[in-house]
Amino acid sequence: MKLPPLWSPAEKSVENSRLARLMAEVNAADGLDLRTYADIHSYSVRETEAFWAKAWDFMGLIGERGDGPIFVQGDKFETSRFFEGARLNFAENLLRKKDDTPALIFRGEDKVARTLSWAELHAAVSSAQQAMRAAGIGEGDRVAALIPNMPEAIIALLAAASLGAIWSSASPDFGVQGVLDRFGQIEPKLFIACDGYYYAGKTLYTGDKVAEIVAKIPSIEQAWIVPYLGRAGDVAAACPKARAWDEVLAAHPATDVEFTRLPFSHPLYILYSSGTTGTPKCIVHSGGGALMQQMKEHQLHCDLRDGDKLFYFTTCGWMMWNWLVAGLATGATLVLYDGSPFHPDGNVLFDLADEVGIDIFGTSAKYIDSLKKAGLRPRDTHRLSSVRMITSTGSPLAPESFDYVYDAIKPDVHLASISGGTDICGCFVLGNPLSPVWRGEIQGAGLGMAVDVFDDEGRHLDHGKGELVCLKPFPSIPVYFWNDADGTKYHNAYFDRFPGLWHHGDFAEWTENGGIVIHGRSDATLNPGGVRIGTAEIYRQVEQLEEIKEAIVIGQDWDNDVRVVLFVVLKAGAVFDEGLKQTIKAKIRHGASPRHVPAVIVQVPDIPRTKSGKITEIAVRDIVHGRAVKNTEALANPDALDHYRDIGDLQK
Repeated sequence: MKLPPLWSPAEKSVENSRLARLMAEVNAADGLDLRTYADIHSYSVRETEAFWAKAWDFMGLIGERGDGPIFVQGDKFETSRFFEGARLNFAENLLRKKDDTPALIFRGEDKVARTLSWAELHAAVSSAQQAMRAAGIGEGDRVAALIPNMPEAIIALLAAASLGAIWSSASPDFGVQGVLDRFGQIEPKLFIACDGYYYAGKTLYTGDKVAEIVAKIPSIEQAWIVPYLGRAGDVAAACPKARAWDEVLAAHPATDVEFTRLPFSHPLYILYSSGTTGTPKCIVHSGGGALMQQMKEHQLHCDLRDGDKLFYFTTCGWMMWNWLVAGLATGATLVLYDGSPFHPDGNVLFDLADEVGIDIFGTSAKYIDSLKKAGLRPRDTHRLSSVRMITSTGSPLAPESFDYVYDAIKPDVHLASISGGTDICGCFVLGNPLSPVWRGEIQGAGLGMAVDVFDDEGRHLDHGKGELVCLKPFPSIPVYFWNDADGTKYHNAYFDRFPGLWHHGDFAEWTENGGIVIHGRSDATLNPGGVRIGTAEIYRQVEQLEEIKEAIVIGQDWDNDVRVVLFVVLKAGAVFDEGLKQTIKAKIRHGASPRHVPAVIVQVPDIPRTKSGKITEIAVRDIVHGRAVKNTEALANPDALDHYRDIGDLQK
């Protein structure tokens, strides 16, 4: 018997949605009869030029669309281009309001609370723009920032973008080598850093780190120090090229912000691959592509409106920060939070939602699972009356986490699991306001994204697990990789496996409801007996057990085959014994299959994860096989890798 959906949109909300209005406009203009999400999605990938042209007008991009072609198919997927004749400026699109309503609401744990109006944001960007111009920053120059998710990060980004400079950021918890591995490659002219940050109630000073970074990147001509802890002067005094942020901006009284309109494909961002298997790849994204992709996801998939309050729990080292920032282009107020989401306890983000009236609440699957494991029930302790949508990404959202959201957080909320990433500065698959939410499923492919699932021979799969691919180009494909003159690294990253198609590296499966399930990264899939198994299927079972705090699973080469090895972190008071091992195996056997059952189960005290919170199966696999992890600076807790070395149970 098929279970009903967990949530269905109300008829009135469907009728009033931006997406329904776009469909009505398409129907009227083209004589079509689009009624469902499947209809509009099919149109969007079939009529590439028409869809993206309509999207430009409907979403209200500021700039000249020009009379050039909307889409030019290149000789290769990656040489295709959109809006060849267009000129726009990313910052101009985000600074479209200048009134006294809030543009940014910021909380730095329980230490800092600030609100900036649109007028104040404009003024700050104007001063920063003038200061950057005086520092010689212009088109193509790199501005790099080691900074928390705070207003100055957005101010500096918009100032850089207004001039045509290229922005790149990382969170201040990165170690020196991690920063050098990233910013050292792109040779920034200007470096912006904070004097420190707060996390879990602790005050962490960054002065020594900043001085070392500036000394080791010769291209840096100036460093501006943002006063988060009130010690910017101390940091600047100890670094010859540094000045305090307030001092720099005070020398340039605010006027009107000037915007340099640039080609659609002009570089805006440099983002980085996670880098645990080598030096991070520097992925260059265009201002036009990032803007159009993210506005589409905000307005048409999240139904974001002018004046809505948009929140995502993220750092400046994760592309979800870039995604969040673009909400300004729709006139939304951004809610910024920096610090631990469990300080002083797990209620802090829901307290914030009630306090400021968050409409769209974005977070990670890991956060939702942590709430569930902590036994929190926000619906019993908070109003959450404003929250109409919860989005989740970072890893697959387990079916039980869907249950938890609707049972313990809010029963009438639109829950959208989303997936895409740094590579496209957006989503391949995500939610939409027209369709139901089914347990454990992502609602479907994004508009304009010709997503499919292929088997190993490159054939479409109606059923069963395979590789996530995209059949047609889209505006936010990377412009290029930095320091990849002939494009070889770029091509090999996405187009080597299935020539002419984008191969994303996710292990996925279509559902009978037209949705999709992501089973984890395909490079982390397991192959016992030659049968591919997604790691998410194992996590789903294990993490339901009361004794297990979290887990990580890998495939170990063994006896001319691959065996499944599961590492578990136990909750306080739980005992790791033969009985628990058998309980784990029985749970996996019953809930997944006998092939999923681990051959070895090992207790560990910690699990390594990246700065953005993703567990690092590949790094653990390398350690177990005696291979070096090439870039431990990409990890938030690199010492955790030591727990996986020379484990006796893995030698027998």
